[in-house]
Amino acid sequence: MTLSRRDLLKIGAGASAAVALGVRPGFGRGPSVPLDLVLRPIPSTGEKIPVVGIGTSRRYDVGASAAERDPLRETLSVFRELGGTLIDTAPSYGNAEVVVGDLVSELGFRDDLFFATKVRTEGREAGEAEIASSFERLRTDRFDLLQVHNLVDTETQLATLREMKDAGTIRYLGITTSSGRQYEQFADVMRREELDFIQVNYSLASRDAADVILPLAADRGMAVLVNVPFGRGRLFDAVGERPLPDWAGEFDCESWGQFFLKYIVGHPAVTCVIPGTARPHYATDNMGAAMGRLPDAAMRTMMEEYFDSLT
Repeated sequence: MTLSRRDLLKIGAGASAAVALGVRPGFGRGPSVPLDLVLRPIPSTGEKIPVVGIGTSRRYDVGASAAERDPLRETLSVFRELGGTLIDTAPSYGNAEVVVGDLVSELGFRDDLFFATKVRTEGREAGEAEIASSFERLRTDRFDLLQVHNLVDTETQLATLREMKDAGTIRYLGITTSSGRQYEQFADVMRREELDFIQVNYSLASRDAADVILPLAADRGMAVLVNVPFGRGRLFDAVGERPLPDWAGEFDCESWGQFFLKYIVGHPAVTCVIPGTARPHYATDNMGAAMGRLPDAAMRTMMEEYFDSLT
């Protein structure tokens, strides 16, 4: 028996607790076995972080009601319980920074997390004002990572970020994109700037970043965050109700969500993938992709060929 992402919605707190103890439930494939959480180093410092985080675009843009926030609070709690640390957000994600800041403050584990946010505006003063607002909205006095979002006024904002890094109010700086149309410009910035991180879209359905961006990041010693890992749902649509191929068990894969995420983090240049995660069972499933074996180059090629045969 194999489990789809939909099936995982039916798994209760017992599965989450088992994974939190470093054990993956067998889900019909055999007895439970201990699995290690996979960590990757940030090249500029050697600090290690789990290979799966949380993205907050759209899903965390909610109001103040319990009905809207309770599932997100539980999701963050499960994510942290399972070893997750990196949460990526942005002021352009509507109310997401406020929601994340409020919930993390309530849960009381800010010091255990790796906070990443962004600046996306023109001009130094506007950038400084937006960053100041992010500190307030996220209820923190430091960011682990601050990124220039979609290359908006890159040189101006990077100059500000470098000053902040020197002052100790941020630990890392970087740039982001989620559009292949920006790849040429993005690579040019990577070649001329000293960056700790880049963030780029990459998935089984969108592999162009592997041509230039990912190898360049490896050559330049830049950590890589990956956004849009499920192609905004297109990958799940492509596989439909099909069962996982039997060979997915060779890299400890128990669901299609893990299949898609393990493909990404199987690339040696990728540091962390940040799927949108707004339900506790999705947190359990996604963090399962950060445990156990990862596909090697040959297996990743097999995954590409299999996916391409469906589309």
